[in-house]
Amino acid sequence: MSDGARETSLDTIQRELTAFARRARAAAARLHPELPLVSYTLLAHIDDRQGCRATDLAAHYLLDKSTVSRQIAALEKMGLVERRPDPDDHRVQVLHPTDAGTRLLASTQASRLAAYEERLKDWSAEDLAAFAGYLLRYNATGDTGPPAPIGESWPKPRP
Repeated sequence: MSDGARETSLDTIQRELTAFARRARAAAARLHPELPLVSYTLLAHIDDRQGCRATDLAAHYLLDKSTVSRQIAALEKMGLVERRPDPDDHRVQVLHPTDAGTRLLASTQASRLAAYEERLKDWSAEDLAAFAGYLLRYNATGDTGPPAPIGESWPKPRP
């Protein structure tokens, strides 16, 4: 592939991933309007990890600790997250979703899956497998570049 063709492909990828992120943000606002996308993402991460520390969230998403602290405080105020002592070190607090937080995540899971199924309904099983493989490969490389401009950022994938 020539340098020009590679650059064109990279420009297309950047543009389409930005469009994907914007569409995801809009879909998230429709599915759970009471919860900003960042808060929802943190709640989902806490649930996926079956609990984690706030400092782990900040490190994982490359966010400032104060930003995570504000988001967690909002989630606690809404009754979606609670702090529990770490069983191995009682000085450390571990965040866990409350029953209400778990219910909120479960209530949106079916809608999110249905949206993907609708959007990808005409794709063959082979195309879906290839796309899934490409996303896994892309996300496995991690974030090695500068942060995206405000409004174009999106959470880093889980390792």
